[in-house]
Amino acid sequence: MKRILIVKANYYNLISNKLAKQSISFLKYKMKISVIEVPGIFEIPITIRKNLNKFDGFIALGCVIKGQTPHFDLICKATFNAIMSLSITYNKPIGNGIITALNSNQAHERCGIKRSSKPNKGLEAAKAVLSILKNGPKKA
Repeated sequence: MKRILIVKANYYNLISNKLAKQSISFLKYKMKISVIEVPGIFEIPITIRKNLNKFDGFIALGCVIKGQTPHFDLICKATFNAIMSLSITYNKPIGNGIITALNSNQAHERCGIKRSSKPNKGLEAAKAVLSILKNGPKKA
């Protein structure tokens, strides 16, 4: 059975918990799941890097809500670039379920706290990782 690590940033704990619940619910009978909690999304890439050899795939979960300063842009760009770089460099799927929202209302829609037609980002990330792990190279 494939092993998945969910790295969950707890800065917005209620949102992160909703994301994790959907990821775990979708994967629990398909994969062996472990969870590591970190303070914020900036700590997700190093946590994944430290665990690359122990897991087949990863799911990054958390939320960043834009404020009045450029901090949002800097943290999001650095984190997303690091996640992509790890995935490509080490050939490991990393589902990105990090919500980037302009306000808490958008974040609540994207995690399922508020009823919405928007899909849960944690579920989307879990589906993406499972798809990559199941759809290996095809024989010609």
